[in-house]
Amino acid sequence: MINETANIYLIGMMGSGKSTIGEQVARELEMNFFDSDLEIEKKTGKSVNALFTDNGEEEFRSLEQEFINNGHPDKNAVISCGGGLCTIDGTLSKLKQKGLVICLWASPQIIFERLKDDRSRPLLQVKDPRQEIQRICDSRKDTYLSANLVIDCDHLSIAQVAEKIINKARNSA
Repeated sequence: MINETANIYLIGMMGSGKSTIGEQVARELEMNFFDSDLEIEKKTGKSVNALFTDNGEEEFRSLEQEFINNGHPDKNAVISCGGGLCTIDGTLSKLKQKGLVICLWASPQIIFERLKDDRSRPLLQVKDPRQEIQRICDSRKDTYLSANLVIDCDHLSIAQVAEKIINKARNSA
């Protein structure tokens, strides 16, 4: 296990592998795993899609902030953050104060291929999802690239990405 004060926060676009990889990293490091979207769904009893539709993106972002402030342990946890969570002013610095922030970067083309048949993503309920993914990637790229570590996931397996995170966590302890 790494330093007990350090959480690992995974940021990046939807479809970048944060939840799948986060679960594996948590298992291997014997840490707790939290997915911000799933925790918000548990708390509200609504899916992320329903929250966006019924309450709007601003309300959802507020619930994400609440989760980061009070919804998870201060140590010994791997947290998969919603794709837009770190774009809220001040959130990335807050995450860096709480632990290690790792961006799982995937190109817009890879994201599109992974998500093209996924109808549960509220931000992709548009006429041209490929163009929307490109727009979102472009608007968030600078924030994502400000993480403590950025891993380009386009040509790596889940195990390879997990290993990079584990090595970084162990070397940061």
